[in-house]
Amino acid sequence: VQLQASGGGSVQAGESLSLSCGASIRYIPISIIIMGWYRQTPGKQRELVASVTSAGDTNYADSVKDRFTISRDNAKKTVYLQMNSLKPEDTARYFCNAKYAGLDYWGQGTQVTVSS
Repeated sequence: VQLQASGGGSVQAGESLSLSCGASIRYIPISIIIMGWYRQTPGKQRELVASVTSAGDTNYADSVKDRFTISRDNAKKTVYLQMNSLKPEDTARYFCNAKYAGLDYWGQGTQVTVSS
């Protein structure tokens, strides 16, 4: 599984950004893979932002609930993260993640910077 994320950038607090992550997968149906977004800042552990199962069940970090929305398009093998009402504390490098058979696959990450 190879993941390619895009869509990061620099915005002002209160603005929005959308991230997308395309998956290159062989031999594994995309529909059975849990996909999600994590973020990490220097010196801190990577933390879950949001995830979505093949059934469309979502899970969000408390800090982003009601502001971020994760979705997936299995036909396009892509997962999206819509981020609204961004805050300076959302500044981090965001990583796309795919989980399958007990393994984690990671994209290269995309930087999101929110200034006050």
